[in-house]
Amino acid sequence: MWETLGTVRDLGRLQQIASVLIGYGFGDMVRRIGMAGALERAGRILHWRDPEAMAHMAPPVRVRRALEDLGPTFVKLGQVLATRVDLLPPEWTTELGKLQNAVPALPFEQVRPQLVEDLGGDPAEVFARIEETPLAAASLAQAHRAWLADGSAVVLKIRRPGIRDLVEADLRLLARLAEIVEARAPDLRRYRPTQVVHEFSLSLRRELDFAGEGRNAERIAANFAGNDAIVVPKVYWQWTCERLNVQQLLDGIPGTDLAAVDATGLERAALARTGADIVLKMVLEDGFFHADPHPGNIFYLPGGRIGVIDFGMVGRISDQRRFQIVQLLHGLVAREPEAVADVLVDWGEGSGEVDESRLQGDVGAFVDQYRGVPLKDLRMGLMLSDVTAILREHGLSLPPDLALMIKAFLTLEGMGRQLDPDFDMAGAARPYVEQVLLKRWSPRALLRRGRRGVLDALELAGDMPRELRRLLRMTRRGRLHMQMEVTSLKAFGDQVDRAANRLTMGVVTAALVIGSSIVMHSAGGGVPSRWLLALGVMGFVGAALTGLWILLSIWRSGKG
Repeated sequence: MWETLGTVRDLGRLQQIASVLIGYGFGDMVRRIGMAGALERAGRILHWRDPEAMAHMAPPVRVRRALEDLGPTFVKLGQVLATRVDLLPPEWTTELGKLQNAVPALPFEQVRPQLVEDLGGDPAEVFARIEETPLAAASLAQAHRAWLADGSAVVLKIRRPGIRDLVEADLRLLARLAEIVEARAPDLRRYRPTQVVHEFSLSLRRELDFAGEGRNAERIAANFAGNDAIVVPKVYWQWTCERLNVQQLLDGIPGTDLAAVDATGLERAALARTGADIVLKMVLEDGFFHADPHPGNIFYLPGGRIGVIDFGMVGRISDQRRFQIVQLLHGLVAREPEAVADVLVDWGEGSGEVDESRLQGDVGAFVDQYRGVPLKDLRMGLMLSDVTAILREHGLSLPPDLALMIKAFLTLEGMGRQLDPDFDMAGAARPYVEQVLLKRWSPRALLRRGRRGVLDALELAGDMPRELRRLLRMTRRGRLHMQMEVTSLKAFGDQVDRAANRLTMGVVTAALVIGSSIVMHSAGGGVPSRWLLALGVMGFVGAALTGLWILLSIWRSGKG
């Protein structure tokens, strides 16, 4: 299964992955997905860990540690999986949420050649000074403080040299691994590994483009034009490119340092409300939001303002999705289980068959437990987390944009309650919910949707005669075909084809044995005996090789 991997480099990386997985006690999975053979062909020696230590370690912890050992691509994958609260239970998302990008920084001299190439000259000619000791180092990049000639402080976010080649090799392996897992591990198929890896690949490739990160930052800054509550760093485009992002340095209190917040006299409750307004506006009003608003990306600035950095991971929510979110929140708060169930079925469309009556019953029981609870006491993040648990139980999965949104809500409420134990997420969301509803049913929106519907209907009516004429013409000419593919029948056909090949080779083998015996028995006639003997021996050798191939083929199929 792994022989189709294109390069020797991929095979070496595959060996490293298999070695780490086996070392953390996932040898059975390695065998099931066919990596053991690739590992043997690589010809490396495994470095085993203490099996007793692995046995006493919880599976989520083992997975997290294995992902950390596998490097940046897999750390990022774990962080994305931590957002999939609809696929993984809380103990898994909590553990994967501990994955950190922090890795040892590279010496500045190792990144300097790439920096010179991206700047088009000596950094000393562009910046008055650069601190060679990085502010921070992550799996994809490291950041250095620098100063422009006018004294402005900036941050150079430099992509690690050679990281793209490693990431691309890992993404090829992950795509192949996901296909094999879906084919060979039915118990893991419900997690949709192929879809998850595809979405992750798109997200990670975007995150590697630092110029794209700058565009995201400017788009969010434009959405908040005239709003002083949020500060988005300025991007210096004259030096920003795919591998380098030069942006304004935000000098504030890190979101993790609550003691400094108290020491400077900033009001915690006001910061919590401001942060909620920022995220809710991004999600429910703009439909374009920062998808990773954890405390490490937040700075508290003088005047109660909030600075936000790192726009590599963003989410997009369409108008229809925003309306569905509002329907869900309204159904939860107003205790309307039918409305909540309808939204969940729409979100899980394509995940498979679902028993809607059972789903509605489970949602009804869930909503009923909040009956009589004051609005200010509702924990919106906990409610959304419980909703995703219902999705998991019914085999439904969220679209990727909604998974990011719910994770952002959970992070937001957690940060809000750290700042203010009385933080009211439901109350903060109410004005934005009302605004979305008013916008959805405003005369202008109704007119726009009606006009679009009429235009679509007219276009369909105009195309109908031509399409019908084309269909009839294809039918008359015998060119109308219907194609149906049944995966199980295809697999059965492949088995029959392999069996027929073996039977044919068996007949050929028998014919070679019989023919060679006759030829050797006829030695001594008009043809020189030594030629007949040689011909007979060649026939027996061919029969032996063919028989060996048949036995090997049967053994390999039995092993598979």
